[in-house]
Amino acid sequence: MTTNAHDALDTLPDAVAAAAFRRLVRHLQHRHDAQNIDLMGLSGFCRNCLADWIRDAGFEGDKAAARALIHGMPQEEWKATRQSPATEEQLALMEASIAKNRVE
Repeated sequence: MTTNAHDALDTLPDAVAAAAFRRLVRHLQHRHDAQNIDLMGLSGFCRNCLADWIRDAGFEGDKAAARALIHGMPQEEWKATRQSPATEEQLALMEASIAKNRVE
C-alpha cells in the first residue's frame, strides 16, 4: 500500500484505532450473514484479510489462530456453520473487486 506522509490516519492515537478495529471485528462476528465472498465482492477485503493484516502488523499467532481471533471461532467451524457456497456471480464480483485493490 502506498503511504502518504500526511495521512491523517497516522495521527489517530493507537488506542482509538484499536478500539475502532475491535468494534469492526465484533460487528463482523455478529453479522455472520455478511458472507466473506460478498465482502470481497463489494470492498475487496474480508475477515480472512483482517486476519492476514493482524499477522502483518505483528500478531504472533499462526494463520489459523489469527483467523479464529477474527472469526470468533476456528475457521473450520465458521465455514461449517456460517458460510454458504459461493455462486458464480459472487466469484466474478470478487475477482473484479480484488483487481481494484492496491498492491502492497
